[in-house]
Amino acid sequence: MAAPTPASGPDVVAAGAVVARKGPRGREVLLVHRPKYDDWSFPKGKQDPGEHVTATAVREVLEETGVEIRLGRPLLPQLYAVSGGRAKTVHYWVGHVVGDDDVSSYQINEEVDELAWFDLDAAKERLTYLDDIDLLEQYRAARKKTAALIVVRHAKAVKRGSWDGPDPRRPLAPEGEAQGVALSPILHAFGISRVLSSSSTRCVQTVEPFAVEHVVPLEQVEELSEEEYDEASARTLLDLLMAAPGSSVLCSHRPVLPDLFTLLGIHEEPLSPAELVVVHHRKHKVVVTERHLPL
Repeated sequence: MAAPTPASGPDVVAAGAVVARKGPRGREVLLVHRPKYDDWSFPKGKQDPGEHVTATAVREVLEETGVEIRLGRPLLPQLYAVSGGRAKTVHYWVGHVVGDDDVSSYQINEEVDELAWFDLDAAKERLTYLDDIDLLEQYRAARKKTAALIVVRHAKAVKRGSWDGPDPRRPLAPEGEAQGVALSPILHAFGISRVLSSSSTRCVQTVEPFAVEHVVPLEQVEELSEEEYDEASARTLLDLLMAAPGSSVLCSHRPVLPDLFTLLGIHEEPLSPAELVVVHHRKHKVVVTERHLPL
């Protein structure tokens, strides 16, 4: 048997969304026609260098449709072979429209020459690929809107042994500062509108880049710190966040996170510095979770 031909380059990563809205006849999804392939599909595109895949999904939808979105629950990714013996993975989420959903003024171009909203049955008839029809059926089965609670471990901090001040004031290391900056576009992709953090400096500095960039108040909570952690207070806070219709982020410490996950009723392996778990919830119940590391 001949040896398989080696791939001619790196595997391809792309992202997109099933963008949905409530139309006059029920739920509708946004489809695009690509003249290069003469196909109808969901908006998607390749990941740019240094870009997190969640940001790719939001950017590509905006570029291909003119519609701005924030990410809802994840859908199953598509994996298939492309030229040169490479694999291509396309990550998808449900996309919630922010602002105007009118696509009539979109300037058609060489990549997208037609786009429109379709009700779910019409979209099924219009879609070119079976994988996209499966994606549509995933959305149809789970189309009720969710909010996100993102739980993040603080970024890499200065080592305890090299810090001679109080531990709650121990700051991020340069690598951790970069991780905090890289975290910001992920939080933006999920439409975070409330930022909460342990009062410890290393946690505050982790979510501060997002809070400053997007002008969101940063709430410091002593009861989420290592020294002052209080389970009853944490339970009350999580109950409030899980009942809220908006999306939020909560930054805390490695020793505290297992208890927070237990209170949420989920199990997660220990997080690396700046790693996060997105808890998609609806009416106080966890629907699905996903994990991400900033680049």
